[in-house]
Amino acid sequence: MEFKDVVTKRYSCKKYSDRQIEAEKLNAILEAGRVAPTAKNLQEQRIYVAQSKEALAKVDEATPCRYGAPVVLVVAYDKNNVFTYPGGCYDSGAEDSTIVATQMMLAAADEGIDSCWLNFFDPDKLARDLNLPENEVIIMLLDLGYAAEGAGPLPDHGNRKELSETVSYI
Repeated sequence: MEFKDVVTKRYSCKKYSDRQIEAEKLNAILEAGRVAPTAKNLQEQRIYVAQSKEALAKVDEATPCRYGAPVVLVVAYDKNNVFTYPGGCYDSGAEDSTIVATQMMLAAADEGIDSCWLNFFDPDKLARDLNLPENEVIIMLLDLGYAAEGAGPLPDHGNRKELSETVSYI
């Protein structure tokens, strides 16, 4: 698929079929995250592939937003392996893991896999429930799967502000 098509046709899927994602497609999605840029190339991202009944049940306890997806990527970062910006107030953890997640989301669209970016959950509680190391911070969840029949973008999906409302030249 052409990149322009990937970014314009992709939408947040809210209803998945029970069709499983092929291993080669899932690996292509994970590979897109692996090669994503990170500050100082620290690669602090940690990706957990939730697809077992037990793991998906824990995701379901954390959020009502799995929408039946057969796979959920839990995107986290190692807070002990981040670049601290000058001034010492901010680090690259959330930024880098968001870049990784975005590349995986777009790679999923390119593979014909639907997705939904989730942030409606308590990341600390989910990290405990999944027994993640204490030095890791969950930044988001990414539902992955094939859309169920009748699924599609929300009615306001195509509504976008004009560039003049969001971009300034200085």
